[in-house]
Amino acid sequence: MILDLAALADEHLAAAHSAPHGRSAHLMMHDGVLRQTVIALTSGTSLDEHNAPPAASLQVLRGRVKLTAAGWAEELPAGTLRMIPKERHGLTALDDAVVILTAVND
Repeated sequence: MILDLAALADEHLAAAHSAPHGRSAHLMMHDGVLRQTVIALTSGTSLDEHNAPPAASLQVLRGRVKLTAAGWAEELPAGTLRMIPKERHGLTALDDAVVILTAVND
């Protein structure tokens, strides 16, 4: 399967702007324990603190986001890839943003 990430980013950012909660997400790939999801957030929209999967990374396609966990926060601009800490964490869009969440679940 080949996906056009720019087209997916455009589509889900438009959907996030139309959604009352300011976000849109779509599971792009699912193969056994591997899941990849595109998530679009309008500026100021957050994903509340939640538990981390056993292994995960966050790739920022557009905009800037702030990844937070107990006692720290890190700003991630477009073009960055970061492992997600194995603890409760949250995500806030500092600008309109699109990310890819790659997660491995047991």
